[in-house]
Amino acid sequence: GLPPALPALPLELTVLYNSLLFTVGASDSAIKGEAEGICQGLLRVLEACGACGQNLGTEELWEKVLQEVTVEELQAPLHRLGALQAAWWLAASQLGSVAGLFQLLSTVEDPGRAHCREGQNKLLSMIKAWRVPPEGPSLPLVQSAKDLKEILCTAAAFLQGLQELEAGNFPTALSLLQEAAGGFCSKNILAQIYTCLGCCAQRMGKPHTALQHLKRALQVDFQCLPALSHVAAVYHDLGESDAELQALTLLYEALGKSPPGAASSSPCFIMRTELLVHTPVLTSLLRHGHPSEVKYLLAQRCLQDGRVADAVEHYLDFLSLLQEGLQQQVPLDGSSVLPRIPEVFLEAASALEQAGRHQDAITVCEEVISRTTNLIPRVLRVEERLEQPESSLPGAELAGGLLSQKKESLCCLAWRAAGYLHQGWAWAKLGESKEAVTQFSRCLSDLLRVQFHGSGAKSTENLQPEVEVLQKIRLLSLMGRGMQFLELGRNKEALLDFQHSLQISPGDPAAASCLVQALWKLNRKQEAAAQWQKFFQSSPGEDGQQQGQGRPLPLYLVSCQEQAVFPHSEPLARSIQDYLGAAAQDT
Repeated sequence: GLPPALPALPLELTVLYNSLLFTVGASDSAIKGEAEGICQGLLRVLEACGACGQNLGTEELWEKVLQEVTVEELQAPLHRLGALQAAWWLAASQLGSVAGLFQLLSTVEDPGRAHCREGQNKLLSMIKAWRVPPEGPSLPLVQSAKDLKEILCTAAAFLQGLQELEAGNFPTALSLLQEAAGGFCSKNILAQIYTCLGCCAQRMGKPHTALQHLKRALQVDFQCLPALSHVAAVYHDLGESDAELQALTLLYEALGKSPPGAASSSPCFIMRTELLVHTPVLTSLLRHGHPSEVKYLLAQRCLQDGRVADAVEHYLDFLSLLQEGLQQQVPLDGSSVLPRIPEVFLEAASALEQAGRHQDAITVCEEVISRTTNLIPRVLRVEERLEQPESSLPGAELAGGLLSQKKESLCCLAWRAAGYLHQGWAWAKLGESKEAVTQFSRCLSDLLRVQFHGSGAKSTENLQPEVEVLQKIRLLSLMGRGMQFLELGRNKEALLDFQHSLQISPGDPAAASCLVQALWKLNRKQEAAAQWQKFFQSSPGEDGQQQGQGRPLPLYLVSCQEQAVFPHSEPLARSIQDYLGAAAQDT
């Protein structure tokens, strides 16, 4: 409540500087909001000098003080307080305000020093151009202005590098992040900077450079798990599955251990870089996943790479984690790598099937079927194109809700139908052709719930992904049932299924082979030979091209597609060629 007095103001501003730093040190968390007390201190300076600054914003207040207050004894404490204000603005990503403040600080000292050379970063140039005021022996500081300047330079380079990385300006981001890596920071922050450098190099299409940066991050701080997560991602892009699985295994083991103490920093400071840099893009880059997510990635990668035994082990471990309450382990912000839980069950069933554990696969699929049964309406009416209505149109919110509900119903139907599909193939592998036919028929019966509406051909280009998956399940189920009909000697029924398969996917080589086989077994050899010539002798490249079109299959359907291959194509081809040769001689 005392009126300001010029002789006491240097001490008052120094006390304010120290108290703000102590406040930061006491909380030891990211700086947010305004620096309480700075504006009040500046107003007292103006009042002592006979000026007024009421109703001015913080930036205008600083401009007025630095331009109008010329008392020599106040310059050093004002400059130190200005550096502290810059720290608060950096933490709020107000980079323009920081640049303006340091331009004022440098102009007050020397009008020629605030010039930024061409090609240099303006903000970094402004901070570096600022001359740190000397410290008086009578007024001790809890953190020197020189150290604060170094931290501001590092934080400014780091923040701008992150902004450029987010904007896709990778060369500029790389340069700024390299500048930050050479700055004043703890080992923890240095490892984070190298991790960001690795991500930047990866996005620039330089995976080996990315690996160098990420390995450097782990050398600096072996607890930097985000770097390990990105290492696995880079190896995945390079197709080096052994290295990727090794990185994921190390990451899972590290996440399972109780975290040790934080990595030691260089000399202990109250104001540190980590308190100033806390942007959403950094949070995203430093996300390393939860143990359950890493365990799922291990299972998925093993299944994709054909390591069936390892995949089974990881999927079963993951399913046991589900029992422990997955909601407590996985973020709810949509950033998780986990697919929907029924898809994980179906992938696990696929792995079990490939490992020869057919009864276990049937049990896992039964869980999916029982859990989705009550979620599917008796009839699903689907337009050829399901488009999200514009939010500005009347009733758009209601229409969007109905669209979302319909998509969810289609997903549930696809999961249940896929469960029956997997059970059909599992029974077929067990030699139970009749039971296999029953499951394939249930799958096809389920898919009859979908009714299409709209004009035009229902080509896959015009179908949303959910319906496209249903069509693929229908094709694989028809193929599976037809092949089991052949095993049972029910060749006419097999022929019908293969004909329907070719209606869904014209030119499909597996369906065509099976169709030819069914005709051959029905002693319709002339038709079989004609179909064989049609599919396998004219334009052989077209079928392969057609099979490669469209979206990639969900992982849980890949094994079904691999099984839907006609196993006796070479003997059949020889028989047909012999038949055609004999027919030519007769002619």
